[in-house]
This record gives sequence, C-alpha cells and structure tokens, in this order.
Amino acid sequence: MADTPEIREALRSRTLVEGVDRAAARAMFKAIGLTDEDLAKPIIGIANTWIEIGPCNFHLRRLAAKVKEGVRRAGGTPLEFNTVSISDGITMGTDGMKASLISREVIADSIELVSRGNYFDGIITLAACDKTMPGTIMSLIRMDVPGIMIYGGSIAAGSYRGKDVTVQEVFEYIGAYTAGKITAEELKEMEDGACPGPGACGGQFTANTMGMVAEFLGICPMGVADIPAMDDDKDRAMVDVGELIMRMVRDDLRPSKLITRAALDNSIAAVAASGGSTNGVLHTLAFAREAGIPFTIDDIEAISKRTPLLCDLKPTGKYVAVDMHLAGGNRLLAKRLLDGGFIDGSTPTCTGRTLGQEAASAHETPGQEVVRPLDNPINANGGLHILKGNLAPNGCVVKLKGTEPMTFRGRARVFDSEIASFEAVKRNEIAAGDVVVIRYEGPTGGPGMQEMLQVTAALAGQGLGGSVAMLTDGRFSGATRGLMIGHVAPEAMVGGPIGLLREGDIITIDVEARSVNVELSDAELAARRAEWKAPAPHYISGVFAKYARLVAQADDGAVTNSKAGLVRS
Repeated sequence: MADTPEIREALRSRTLVEGVDRAAARAMFKAIGLTDEDLAKPIIGIANTWIEIGPCNFHLRRLAAKVKEGVRRAGGTPLEFNTVSISDGITMGTDGMKASLISREVIADSIELVSRGNYFDGIITLAACDKTMPGTIMSLIRMDVPGIMIYGGSIAAGSYRGKDVTVQEVFEYIGAYTAGKITAEELKEMEDGACPGPGACGGQFTANTMGMVAEFLGICPMGVADIPAMDDDKDRAMVDVGELIMRMVRDDLRPSKLITRAALDNSIAAVAASGGSTNGVLHTLAFAREAGIPFTIDDIEAISKRTPLLCDLKPTGKYVAVDMHLAGGNRLLAKRLLDGGFIDGSTPTCTGRTLGQEAASAHETPGQEVVRPLDNPINANGGLHILKGNLAPNGCVVKLKGTEPMTFRGRARVFDSEIASFEAVKRNEIAAGDVVVIRYEGPTGGPGMQEMLQVTAALAGQGLGGSVAMLTDGRFSGATRGLMIGHVAPEAMVGGPIGLLREGDIITIDVEARSVNVELSDAELAARRAEWKAPAPHYISGVFAKYARLVAQADDGAVTNSKAGLVRS
C-alpha cells in the first residue's frame, strides 16, 4: 500500500494514535509490543469467532495468523480480537439452541463496539458456523469501513461403511434407532465417523450456504469460501486476504459499495440454485434491514421461482461441500447462473473485479456431476418457496427439491415447544398424514427461533420424512429435508394464527399455489382469537429477555436493529 500523506490523513485510526494528546494511547499499545512504525500504518481489526466448542470454528486461530501475515506483508498493523459463537449441532434439541440466533445479534453488536472504539481502518472477520457469518457481515454493514468476511470452510466428508456422510445422518440415525430400524452399535458407528475434523457441517447446510452468499454479495473474495477448512490452499488464501484488505483501504472500497439490492438478488439466486438453507432467507433479510435496502420475502419468492435448482448437494441431494469445491466451486455456479441470465454480473466484489469477471475464470472439472448444466436442471424452480395463507399471513418458508409432495392435507398435531414434539416422536406417536405443529418457538416466543433438526431428522430416520409435514414459527437447520415449513409470521407469541390451532384441525398445504391454510372459517378463527392469551415468557431478565423485547418478526429477518421494518414495501 502506497504510503502518502493523503492516505495517512484519511485513516480513521489517526484519531486514536496521532498527536500529542494521544500519547497515553500510544503508550498502552507499546505495552503489547507495537512500535511507532506499527502505529503509523493502517490498523486492521481482525475479528475472530474462534471457540474450542465444536469443529466449525476450532481452526480459526490458524487462519487468523495467516491473515495477519498478509496484512503485515502489505504494510498494515493487524489487531486481533474475539467474539462469541454457539455451535448449533451441539446445542440442537436443548434450550441452549435458543442462544444460536440470539448470538447473531451479539456477534454483530460486539464487533461493532470494538470497531467503533478502536477506529480500525479496515476489518476482516473470520467466521465459520451458522450465525457467525451473518453476524459478522451485519457488523461490517454497520461500520461501513473497508471489510471482508472470511468463511473458515467445510469439514471433510465423514465416512460410514464406504459412504460419504455428514452430521445430518447422525440426526437421522437417532430417529432410525428410536423406530427400531438400526442397532445401538450402528448408531455409535455413525456417530464416530460423521465428523472427521475441523470445519463446518459438510452439506449445503447453513454454513456453506452463507459462505456462498458472502461470495455472491461480494463481501468475501470469490473462490475463498468453498476451500475446505483443512486444505493447504486455505492458508495461502488467508495471506492473500490480508493483502487484499490493504488495497481496499487504499481504494476506500466499503460494504455499502458492495452490498446492494442487485447483490442481494444475486445471493438469493445462488441459495435457490444450490438448494441452500432456509436460513439464507432470514439472514439476507437481516442484511437488507441493516443496510436500509428495500427487500422482502416476496422478492425472495420471485427470485427463487425464476431460478433453476442446479446443485445436487446434501441434504436433498447426493454430494457434500468438498465435492462442490472439487467440481469447480462457487465460481462454477456463478458462471452457470450468469450464462443463463439469472444473476447480474456487473455487481462489484471486494477483489475489485465484478461478479461476472470472477465467474469468467471458472474451471469446471471434466465429468463432474455436482453442478448440473442449464439444460438439465434438477428442478426448473429454485429450492426456496414462500407460502402464505390464513396460518401465515406474512409468509413462511420451505426448502424443496421438487420430489416432495406438492400438496398435503392432514390433521394438526400441536406442540407448544420443540422438546415436547421430540418426545412424541421418540414415543412413535406421529403417523403418516400428520402435520406436526411446533409453536411458541418464534423470535419472541422461543425466544430465538430454535432449529428443529432433531425432530425433522428423527422423522426422516423413522421413515416418515415423505409422509408427514411440519409447520413451525421456529427455524430449520440447513440439513432439514422434506415438507417442513418454518419462519411462520406472525408467530404464536405475538398473536399469530398458528397459536390458534387445536389438535386435529385440518391443515392444507399447496406448494404450487404457495399457500398454507387451516380449514376453519374466519368466524371460528375470530372466536378462538378472542379466547387466546399469550403464555408467560420463558425469560424475564438477561440477554434472552432483552432479545425478546427488541426482536422483529421472521419476515423482517428477526433483527434487533431499530431500522427493521422501515424499508418494507
């Protein structure tokens, strides 16, 4: 980076370290080994979500060291700090899972606090598991200084009797065991082989979905996110990222220049085309709310409906994230979508090149079967579907491959918590034709929108994945498959109609019509509403209670930012 008086004067960090009155600050920095020469350089914040709890973020200290090497090589001074993370896979099925989505806001808040307090000239965030990536991107949008989000990468495929597996299969084997279909020894064998080392869950689940979203948004360099966690190329890429942030500081390339409406459209097209997680809906809405960009679930529906499903990835498909990388990676998908006219190639990225220019350098591995050609899609529609009706006036979301039932009519089996529903599943009380309703698990009611993977995977493991449906104001893991409908808005806790359902009510789902309804008259629903009373909150103090007081509904991204809802059309 060229060292000129003009560039030095423009650096935000000069407020913190330059001038006679900042001598005390410089003294404190010198106590940790920095020199006058270090403090004269651009100061780059390195926000790390490393934790020792679970594989997803376990390796990020290694990657942070490489990033800092690149920053120093390019003439900057890196300062690393840490924030929190919650492992979804570990907390799943317990009340601890409520902490996951709440952690997204805490991550964004904490990085914003440290960054505002320390006047960083640029920021690199290292993230890996489900909520660390959107949380770090939200913080970059808020700060609007040159910034990059780096995804730590996918875990290697696990192995079970010669087959590639992920943690998804462990959850499904739990259900198979409760149904008497496998032995305890088989479940243990799957448990022992599914997760072979550091990295995020290996299908097109939420982590890999959000890594892809970051590349299509332009906030992560194209070709970096899909490099697996323990691949040597990941370390080399981190050094390059450290050098890249210095160019971005020089050019004043900020998130507001990258994360635009067109970039959001591109990112949702990628989620739809890859069969990505429904959490991609929640998080892209959150980005839009943070940035003040008009963007709604109706826009997401329109994008997905016109975008073909091209990637044969777990949980609905055959391949894992490492296979996607070997096939040609996110760049190959970008080229496919650009060739078909499904994305805007003119959007800028943090590399200084446009998305179209990045896609042009894609290399497709001969014979690969992970990313289908445009003339042979898995489905003509993308994987995301937004449904509305008298049970979800403001919408809800389901992820489908196209092989699932497009219509469903069944009796409601009503549970007021995810844990209660799982107990019923373990007792084999759910039958074909049932619609499992899990409510009071929304942003306010949970609080925090628990993911229902333990329930959905257990149902699949029992052989009911294609013969039951689910409806919840909570969320689903990216590993969920089947006719599982989440993010129902408004949620039960704030008076949404899902809270009016009773055991045995008949629910109808029509995917083609994008509708979900209960067969009750308006008069009957009004009578039930008059009798309804919100239950007492689960938490009356602490961070969970604070979140419940502030959070928006799922169709607004479940954000706590005060701007939420102001841009809705």
